[in-house]
Amino acid sequence: MTDNNSYTSSGNEGMEYRLWNFIDGSVKIDEKTVIEKLLQTDASWKAKYNELLQVNDLLKSSELEAPSMRFSKNVMEEISKLHIAPATKNYINNKIIWGIGFFFIALLIGLLVYGFGQMEWTSGSESSISKNINKIDFSKFFNNSFVNAFMMINVILGLFLLDNYLNIKRKAFRKEA
Repeated sequence: MTDNNSYTSSGNEGMEYRLWNFIDGSVKIDEKTVIEKLLQTDASWKAKYNELLQVNDLLKSSELEAPSMRFSKNVMEEISKLHIAPATKNYINNKIIWGIGFFFIALLIGLLVYGFGQMEWTSGSESSISKNINKIDFSKFFNNSFVNAFMMINVILGLFLLDNYLNIKRKAFRKEA
């Protein structure tokens, strides 16, 4: 090997790798000039370059073969004969869904207990329940934006849970019919 060859690559594989990059045009400008000089001065580099150019031309000229339409039709007919079984289990266990639902219900109850604990209950001499309810100050309970956002998220999750429950009931009704 020449001195240039040992400087530019470590053996035949390095030369081939660098030549492929040169053919693809993915080398830097300084390396491109080095490879061009090697192609002019080194016969082994020039021979390998010509060989790789021929392989590259063959790859570009070859077309991917597509199977015949009859073969594709036969394969699709065989697939259609097979009965694809639906999933036998839900992806999420129903116990997990119910657990999440109970968790949010418990959070709502806890939030209501906390809110009612923060309210000022004025005691009066009147025993009428409707008059006592009118004296409750709800502004301390529902003035926090965090509480409002939390309640909205719980309502949305509750609607999802209700939708899931109604879908289960509807599917059970359809199976019976």
